[in-house]
Amino acid sequence: MITIVSGLPRSGTSLMMQMLVAGGMTALSDGERKPDTDNPKGYLEWERIKQLPKEPVLITQAEGRVVKVISQLILSLPDGPEYRVVFMQRSMPEVLKSQEEMLKRRGANSPGGNTAAIERVFQRHLIEVDRWLAAKANTKVLRVQYHRVLHEPKAVAEEVAAFVGVALDIKAMVGQVDGSLYRNRMR
Repeated sequence: MITIVSGLPRSGTSLMMQMLVAGGMTALSDGERKPDTDNPKGYLEWERIKQLPKEPVLITQAEGRVVKVISQLILSLPDGPEYRVVFMQRSMPEVLKSQEEMLKRRGANSPGGNTAAIERVFQRHLIEVDRWLAAKANTKVLRVQYHRVLHEPKAVAEEVAAFVGVALDIKAMVGQVDGSLYRNRMR
């Protein structure tokens, strides 16, 4: 079985990866993307996963581990392996605000307030991902709301552990949740 953490950018995928690793799972990650202001506890990403559309067999390296696969790449998962996908969800306005803040800090162009077009693209993308995941017999999905992780970390950690079918250290998972890192709130 391959455990995957997925979701839109800035939806809490790194936090979930941190929780799973603290709980006792081994991440398939390379440390290439270092912690920074936007994610001071790290990203736990694997650069080679970006090659998934061209080399779908790469995913087999994650057998028995957890790997982050951004939602845009999830559609490239090959049939065959059994997948458990923890799909992070966060309100669209917060995803967009967090993305904009991150781009500003990096000196990149950002949409600058008019995010309606980006929101429409993300919404269409999520519908496509939902349909794709629902059609895969070898894939089970647990949708996790970012705000629930912040407000009910123990309950979420227990649900995630049951879903992935691994005896995880719930207390260590909960210890990864740091409310001070919830900075891009929509009031």
